[in-house]
Amino acid sequence: MILTNLLIGLPSMLLCLIVQLTVTFWSVRYYVRHSDRSGSPDGTRVHLGPLLVAVLIMMLGNFAQIALWGSLFYWLGEFGQYYEAVFHSAVNFTSLGYGDVIMSKRWKLLGPLEALDGILMLGLTGAALMAILQQLIKALQAQHARLG
Repeated sequence: MILTNLLIGLPSMLLCLIVQLTVTFWSVRYYVRHSDRSGSPDGTRVHLGPLLVAVLIMMLGNFAQIALWGSLFYWLGEFGQYYEAVFHSAVNFTSLGYGDVIMSKRWKLLGPLEALDGILMLGLTGAALMAILQQLIKALQAQHARLG
């Protein structure tokens, strides 16, 4: 049973990593490319547009991963409704752990595997946001130095 869960869970985690890295690199690249164009000439307006788009895209990437895990649970026959499978997935992915919906003994180990995956992927999202904020701070410091 453990081996079967690992043989299904680990490729799922790898797929989520691919999704997360793709979304993260695209978001950071988008921010860097568009932040220079969104500020005002006098440097008083913060680059919120590109920042908001990058955050939105990263959140959608996390939602996509939750949907992937939910689809797996639904495909395995753990849930009769797709909504229930995605809800359970969201609880696992975010490590919320309500415990009101429980998987069968056969696939129970997939829950902790998804929780581990979610912690890692949400951590990558947080790290990417920090990189973007550092870029924003550097740009604001450079603008302040030019004006000041």
